[in-house]
Amino acid sequence: MAEENISVLLDEKRVFKPKEEFVKQTNVKQWMDKHNIKNLDELHKKAENWKWFWEEISKDLVEWYKPYKEVLEWDAPWAKWFVGAKYNIVHDALDKHANSWRKNKVAFIFEGEPGDVQKLTYNDLYIEVNKFANSLRKMGVKKGDRVGIYMPMILELPIAMLACAKIGAIHSVVFSGFSALALRDRVNDCEVKVVITCDEFLQSLPQSHTLSLEHLLHRLVALFPPFL
Repeated sequence: MAEENISVLLDEKRVFKPKEEFVKQTNVKQWMDKHNIKNLDELHKKAENWKWFWEEISKDLVEWYKPYKEVLEWDAPWAKWFVGAKYNIVHDALDKHANSWRKNKVAFIFEGEPGDVQKLTYNDLYIEVNKFANSLRKMGVKKGDRVGIYMPMILELPIAMLACAKIGAIHSVVFSGFSALALRDRVNDCEVKVVITCDEFLQSLPQSHTLSLEHLLHRLVALFPPFL
C-alpha cells in the first residue's frame, strides 16, 4: 500500500488553477505587469538574462546600505553577485516592515505543544530582536563572531537568529534533540563565542515530558571545561 501511495504521488497530473482575482493581487503578477510580461513562458524567457532579472528583482525587494557597482562577476565556476554593495538582511526582513504600514501586521504565529498560541507583530518582533542584539553586543559579540543556538522550535529561536544577523554575527543552529557530545562537537568546530539556549521546553512525543536544555549545557561545561 505504501509503495502504491508513493507511486501515485510521483505520478501527480492534476493542475490547480487559482482564481483570476487572486492572481491579480499576487506579487509575481504585479511584478510581471510592471515589466509588461504577459505570461509564464515570457517570464521564463526574460529570466534567462540573469543580470537583468536579478537587478530588477532587487529594486523591489532590497534596500542597500551601499549600492552595488556590478550585478554579477562571473568567472566560472565562481560567481560574485551585487559586487561592492553593503547590505543587512534583517533590514529587509524586519526593520523596514516595522517602520511601515505593516507595523501592526502579524509576523509570527506560534502554537506550543499544549496548544497555547502566541502572536508577534512586526513591531513586536522588531523590539525583541533589537533587545536581543543589544544584549549580544554587551556580552562582547561582534561582527564575524560565531554564536551557537541550542533551542527548540519556539519564538525565541528566530529572534535569536535575526539578532545575530543584525550585528553581523554568524549563527550556528544545533538541533535541540542532539546529545551533549553532539553539541560539544558542533560548538567547538565553529569556535563559538556564546551559546544561546532556553531553560526547558515541553515535548509531547512519544509522551509528554519536559526537557531541560540549560541543565544539559551546564553539565556539558562541567564535563568538558575546554569546550567553551
